[in-house]
Amino acid sequence: MRLWSLHPRYLDAKGLVALWREALLAQKVLTGSTRGYRNHPQLERFRAHPAPDNAITAYLHNVRDEATQRGYNFDRTRIHLPHRHTTRIEVTVCQLRYELTHLTAKLKRRAPAALERLQGVTVPDPHPSLIAVPGPIASWERTGNPSSFPDIAKV
Repeated sequence: MRLWSLHPRYLDAKGLVALWREALLAQKVLTGSTRGYRNHPQLERFRAHPAPDNAITAYLHNVRDEATQRGYNFDRTRIHLPHRHTTRIEVTVCQLRYELTHLTAKLKRRAPAALERLQGVTVPDPHPSLIAVPGPIASWERTGNPSSFPDIAKV
């Protein structure tokens, strides 16, 4: 499961569709509608939110908004709650940098043309449901060895 912290505009078509599907799965997990993925680390930040269901709802609506801007038709009825303003979840600058590195590697393999959206980006904008703050790569991120990313660790 990859619930990107960076803005969905950076994703290629496959990445955006995958994000939609993963976020819908996260919604099911957070509302207790499925047994799988209950302990997935990427859900920690939503669970820590005062209103997890509102947080994932806002996240999904923003993904759908990006899809709509691109001319895709993501089914709004799959989102359980209407869009509500809610406190944004914090994401660290180093987490955003790490995800940019991760996304760049994916796009090099599957969609080299989509790399143009990343030209000159050193710290990507966060997903609209998140707010960037200084700090290290998130504790829930599975990086292997964070010291392998010395440039990312600079806040």
